[in-house]
Amino acid sequence: MSKPRVLLLCGGESGEHEVSLSSARSVIAAVGERFAITPLVIDKAGRLLPPDSSLEALGAGRAEAGAGSLRLGQLANGNGRSDSFDVVFPLLHGPNGEDGTVQGLLELLDLPYVGSGVLGSAVGMDKLMMKSVFAAEGLPQVDYRGITRSRWHGDRAAVLDSLDLPWPLFVKPANLGSSVGIAKARDREQLEAALDDAFRFDRRVIVEQGVDGARELEVGVLGNDDARVSPVGEIRFQSEFYDYGTKYTEGRSQLSIPAQVPARVAERCQRIALRAFGAIDAAGLARVDFFYLEQEDRLLLNEINTMPGFTVTSMYPKLWEAAGLSYADLVARLVELA
Repeated sequence: MSKPRVLLLCGGESGEHEVSLSSARSVIAAVGERFAITPLVIDKAGRLLPPDSSLEALGAGRAEAGAGSLRLGQLANGNGRSDSFDVVFPLLHGPNGEDGTVQGLLELLDLPYVGSGVLGSAVGMDKLMMKSVFAAEGLPQVDYRGITRSRWHGDRAAVLDSLDLPWPLFVKPANLGSSVGIAKARDREQLEAALDDAFRFDRRVIVEQGVDGARELEVGVLGNDDARVSPVGEIRFQSEFYDYGTKYTEGRSQLSIPAQVPARVAERCQRIALRAFGAIDAAGLARVDFFYLEQEDRLLLNEINTMPGFTVTSMYPKLWEAAGLSYADLVARLVELA
C-alpha cells in the first residue's frame, strides 16, 4: 500500500510563527519515512508558499512576508475536493490557524484534518469564551473580567475602578497564545500599562486574579469522543511567570513527568481535563493547564490549548512519551483520529 499523504500546514501570521515551523521540522524528522509529507508554509503575511519555497523556509526557521504565491483555496480541485492528500495537519498556533478559520476552510474543502473542528478551535482560542463555557460547566477557575478596547479607550478610570480583584492581576489578550502580550500587574500603574500593551494585540482582553505560589500542572488529552488522558506533568521556572522567553529558551524551565503530587490530585486533574475537552467539543488533541495551590489543596483550571507546541521537547509529546507512546506513534495516532 502507498504511504498516507499528509499535508503539513505550518508557519502562519501569529507571533508563534517560528514555534510552528520548529514543530513541523520535528514531525517531518519523526515520520518522514512513514508518511508522504508535503510541508506548506504560510508566511507572516498569510500567504502560502510554493513547495520549494516552503522547504527553504523550514530550513531557515521563518518565512517573512512577501514571497507567497498560492492561496489555501488552491488545495481543492474544481469539484471542491482535493485528490492530493489524505489528511491535513494544520500545525498552526494562534490567530488564523488555531482559531477555527483554517479549520472552516478545510471543512469547505472536505479535507480530513488533525485536531479540533471549527467550534472547539474557536472556543479554545478565545480565552473569554473558553472561560464562559468552563463556568457554565461548573469547572473551578480563577476569577476574571473581560474588557473591550472601545470601553478602555472610552473611560480608562472607570475600567480600572471596575477591576475589583485582589492583586496581583494578569492581563492577557483574549486570542493569542505562547504568553504573547501577557503581563503581571501588582498595582494600578502597572495594570494601566499592561492593558495598553495587551490592546495592541487584540480588541478584547481578559484580566485574571493572580495565584502567587501556585504550581503549574498540565495534562495531555488524545482522542475524539473516546478521548484518554496522559500522566500529569509539572512545569517549574524561576521567572515571574511562564512567559514567552521562559517557554522557548532552553534551560529556563524544567518539565517534571509525572508531577510529584498526590494520586488524588493527579486523578482530579485528569477528570477535569476530560470535562474541559468535552465542554468545548475538542477533538484529536489538547493540552489542559492547571494551577495547583498546594497549601489549600485547590486545583484551578487555567486553559485548554487545542494545538499545543509539538516539538520533540514540548510538554504535550513528552506527556505521551511518559505514557508509553513515542513521538512518531503519537503523530500516527493523530492522523488516524483525523
